[in-house]
Amino acid sequence: MSDIPGFDIRFSELEDLPVLQSWLSTPESCDPFPFGFAEREDALKNWIGFSKFRASLMGTFEGAPCAVGTLFLMPYRKVAHHCSFYLIVDPEHRCQGIGTSMVRNLLHLAKTRFRLESVHAEVYEPNPILPILKKLHFEEFARQENFVHIGTEKRARVLLEHFF
Repeated sequence: MSDIPGFDIRFSELEDLPVLQSWLSTPESCDPFPFGFAEREDALKNWIGFSKFRASLMGTFEGAPCAVGTLFLMPYRKVAHHCSFYLIVDPEHRCQGIGTSMVRNLLHLAKTRFRLESVHAEVYEPNPILPILKKLHFEEFARQENFVHIGTEKRARVLLEHFF
């Protein structure tokens, strides 16, 4: 489901971990995510680990990886009707529609393959994915000002949800 010439999407594989590691190789690149640089390795293994359930997508541009998006499925029946997700787009391929296409495909996967009722996102402002989420009808349901300190900066945490 993409109209971007040269862009394609496939299921992620465990072997894609080095690509994800390279994109998150500096503390600055971890900035939009809820884990610190020290927690990065564990977070990345968890992130790519959902590929064994076919809940992770790899975006490619002309055959080369350019984005990874993963649905974090819930393990218990009581909460298995929803999930959260992470998405990262290679800095060289941002602002080209790839993020929007990846989110659309993650939503499609959540609805059709996993029959989820909703998908939610946890975002720390400022974050370039916020306009994408709002365009795709994610609704903000909570905001916590000054939630996290990054250096001397205080940032808000925004929680959004998309219902099917």
